[in-house]
Amino acid sequence: MGGDDEVRAAGGIPWRRTGDELEVLVIHRPRYDDWTFPKGKLDPGETWEQAAVRETYEETGIVVVLGPELPATEYRDRFDRRKRVRYWAMTVAVDIGLPDGDEVDERRWVGVDAASELLSYERDREVLDRLRSSPDR
Repeated sequence: MGGDDEVRAAGGIPWRRTGDELEVLVIHRPRYDDWTFPKGKLDPGETWEQAAVRETYEETGIVVVLGPELPATEYRDRFDRRKRVRYWAMTVAVDIGLPDGDEVDERRWVGVDAASELLSYERDREVLDRLRSSPDR
């Protein structure tokens, strides 16, 4: 993979512990009216990891530290292009709050069960399940 017809994107699942509960950050994108994890396309010359950190910051206002890589997803986007998204578990270094803009209008810290119900895509639930079962978090 990696040809010109493939869209490459990166993102992750910011997580934290509140007491005994594992919480993850999910975002709402009004353009698609969906709930998902922060992610976006790689810029020219950018590594997957750099894109994951940048996109998470741009969409959530959170500076993250990458943890273990999670499973990638592959699907057809709305233009019927093949899209590959690589994800990482992420911890929060700095949180400046939701940035102004129209790409993301809400972010929520929720428990993993609530996130699983809220997420719009089964592929996101599969990545979440891997985070949930990871011994590294």
